[in-house]
Amino acid sequence: MSSRRIVWRKSLNYVMLTLTGIAAFAVVSVLFLILGYLIWNGGTSLNWNFFTQLPKPVGETGGGMANAIVGTMKLLFLAAVMGLPIGLFAGVYLAEFGGKTFSFVVRYTTDLLNGVPSIVIGIFASALFVLPVKHFSAFAGGVALGIMVIPITVRSTEEFLRAVPGNMREAAMALGASRWKTIATVVLPAASGGILTGMLLALARVAGETAPLLFTAFGNRFWSQGWGQPIASLPVMIYTYAVAPYDDWHRQAWAAGLVLLALVLVSNLGARFILARSKAV
Repeated sequence: MSSRRIVWRKSLNYVMLTLTGIAAFAVVSVLFLILGYLIWNGGTSLNWNFFTQLPKPVGETGGGMANAIVGTMKLLFLAAVMGLPIGLFAGVYLAEFGGKTFSFVVRYTTDLLNGVPSIVIGIFASALFVLPVKHFSAFAGGVALGIMVIPITVRSTEEFLRAVPGNMREAAMALGASRWKTIATVVLPAASGGILTGMLLALARVAGETAPLLFTAFGNRFWSQGWGQPIASLPVMIYTYAVAPYDDWHRQAWAAGLVLLALVLVSNLGARFILARSKAV
C-alpha cells in the first residue's frame, strides 16, 4: 500500500472521528442547554411551597403545584395499570407463540399505533370516556396515556424476550416444564431487567404528553378526589401557566418544566441502571 493511500485513510479517519465527536457534543449540549435554561428561569420558584401547596388564585403570587404533581403520578399509575399488562402479554405472544402472518399484522399495527399523533389518541379517548358522561376525568386521561404506553411495551418486550438464548427454553422443557411454565419461570425472569427498562421508558415517554390530557383529564386547581373528576397534571399546568399574562405564573411554569424533565431523566437513568445490572448478572 502506497504512502499516499495510507495518509488518505488516516486523514479520512480523523475527519470522520472529528465529525462524529462534534455531533455527539451537539446532542449533549442541547440537553444541558435546555436543563440550564430551565434551572435559570424556574430554579428560584422551586421551594417547599411549590411541592406542598395548591395554586394561588389569579392575581396572587406564590402557591405551588402539589395537586399537579400528585395528579401526574395518578395518571401514570393508571397508564401503567391499563397499558403495561396488555403490552407485556402481547410481546410475550409475539416472541413465543406468534406465527408469520398474524404476527406481522400485530407488529405492523403496533408500529402504526406508536406513530399516531397523541392529539388523535386524546380525541379518541374523549369520544369514548368523556362525551358519554359529559365531564372530564382522571380515568379518561389514564386510558389515553395507557394506549400510548402499549406499543412501546410490546416492541421492547418482544425484543428482550427474543434475546434470551433458546437453549434455556430447551433445557426447561427437557426437564418436563410446559410451554407456559417455561416462559413464566425461565424466559421472563431472564429478560426481566430489559422488560422493566422498556416499561420505565414507556412511562417516561408519556409523562410529558399534554394534548391527550387536554381532551380527557383537562385540569383542576384543587385536589381531585377519586378517578371520575378532572385532575391537574404537570404538562397541562405548564401550558396553562405559560400562556397566561402573569410573570409569577411564567416562573412557576419553568419550575414545573424542570420538575417534569427531572422526572423523565430519573426514569431514564433508572431504566439504564436496571438494564446494566441485568446484563452484569
